[in-house]
Amino acid sequence: MQYHLAPGNEEPYVDAAEQSAAWARIAATARQGVPGASLTAAGLACTGDLDADSLGIVVITAGRIRTIALATDERSARLEDAQLVSGEGPCTEAYLSGALIQVPDLHQRPERWPAFAETAGALGIRSVTAVPLSVGQARIGAVDLYHTAPTTLGPAALARLEAYARIVAALMLDAYPDLVSATATPAPGPPGFPPAVHQAAGVLSAQQHMNINTALARLRAHAYRHEEPLLDVAHRVLDGRLLLERDHDSP
Repeated sequence: MQYHLAPGNEEPYVDAAEQSAAWARIAATARQGVPGASLTAAGLACTGDLDADSLGIVVITAGRIRTIALATDERSARLEDAQLVSGEGPCTEAYLSGALIQVPDLHQRPERWPAFAETAGALGIRSVTAVPLSVGQARIGAVDLYHTAPTTLGPAALARLEAYARIVAALMLDAYPDLVSATATPAPGPPGFPPAVHQAAGVLSAQQHMNINTALARLRAHAYRHEEPLLDVAHRVLDGRLLLERDHDSP
């Protein structure tokens, strides 16, 4: 995406008319039954306006801990989770690079994110566009927009997507008031996992006398092998409903 910077401002310039139109569409979506001018209304409005099939929003706290803030359907929930499991994907790349990522046809670029592309293919998703979310110079997450057909967003659509991204960032600050801090800079590697995953890794580490990194890898391996959401695996470990044996689900 070729951003245009406002004078004296390092953030991408967003046309006021685009921003106003996006707010109007979000308000119209909220009036259809979505509570308030929420992340849900913003996500659904953006999905409909850009003729997308699914959308996911991820919040990243202090540069490390990642939480799925919104998934408009089961496909986007699974795709966001697949990025947690594999440590790769458009969300991670957009967040770390601070740049818009657009892949018009995942079938033609499966080597870019192999595990993510495999999940996307199984779900019928062909195209993804990811845009980082920021407040000032602090990056706080990313939006993933999914299409079931090969899709290239043109300049007008990308401008609308950026307008929604600005609004989503503001709404995320309302939902996560402690999100931005002076030390919240992108980590050099893939962002981390939700707190429950780290807690489950701690439990697994103590149970099986392994280090935390090995425990995290084992949780991810189990989720990938059994095609289960990583958070579901973590909660089952924390509840005592899943005991990962040493001889199974090794990284």
